[in-house]
Amino acid sequence: MIYPLSGLLFGAVLGAWRAKSRGGKLFDMLQWAAVFAIIFGILGMFLLIIIERSLT
Repeated sequence: MIYPLSGLLFGAVLGAWRAKSRGGKLFDMLQWAAVFAIIFGILGMFLLIIIERSLT
């Protein structure tokens, strides 16, 4: 359960940092953070499914 949550957090931080480094304003940072959080959350979910299925 920790992989999707950590993916959400890491993605949000990475997205906000990336938007800020490109000179984005607040709404740009929020949008990039949301998109990256969704992407990394989905990747974390797939990672969790792969790990859980390989252990059983």
